[in-house]
Amino acid sequence: MSVEAVFHYTLPDTPYAMWVRDELHAYLRLPEDGTRVEVVGGEIIVSPGPTFDHNAIVADIQEGLILAKAGDSAFPWRAVQTTDLNLVEIGDGYIPDLIVMDADIVAEARAAKSKHLFSHQLDLVVEVTSPTNAAFDRESVFGRDRPKKTKWTGYAQCVIPYYLLIDRDPKNPGVTLYANPDRRAGRYEAVEEWKLGGTVALPEPFGFSFDTSAWEPWA
Repeated sequence: MSVEAVFHYTLPDTPYAMWVRDELHAYLRLPEDGTRVEVVGGEIIVSPGPTFDHNAIVADIQEGLILAKAGDSAFPWRAVQTTDLNLVEIGDGYIPDLIVMDADIVAEARAAKSKHLFSHQLDLVVEVTSPTNAAFDRESVFGRDRPKKTKWTGYAQCVIPYYLLIDRDPKNPGVTLYANPDRRAGRYEAVEEWKLGGTVALPEPFGFSFDTSAWEPWA
């Protein structure tokens, strides 16, 4: 699959309800090859599995967090990749590239064997763009072939405190940290920006850094 697709089906239930029950993938007869199925703005979004360079970027961020933890026994943050996020507040279901949570919340979710996580459990969510998903990770832009609601919008509506966007678009690559979500407007404020190639030092409350020297825009 080379492009991201928005499908319009007559479903036996709402896309969100089927996503929560983990029925969409089978109902759409999608291959078991890492293809992701999400519900964004009430629409079914099918994306190809991430590439190696995409996953390597996520691993670099997680490594920075692990190194910070190794140097500080009281470091409170933990990171988890590609976990289902049930945004029950808006009836959407996402699969973020990376989420950062308090260690105590991680322990509680593990003990409960949680199938999904919820917005109130997250402090930071991370997305890495690719040619097939960039429009759905960024701020919504109205116009032809542009989604009216995106994951950027949804995360803000659910008041996830911070959103880190790694945009690999060759036209304007970079890293942006968003904060101060506005629930009603579904908007964030950009509070820090970095170019690719250097070190990104996330400010408090996170206080960890990661190297972007090996990161490149998509081809």
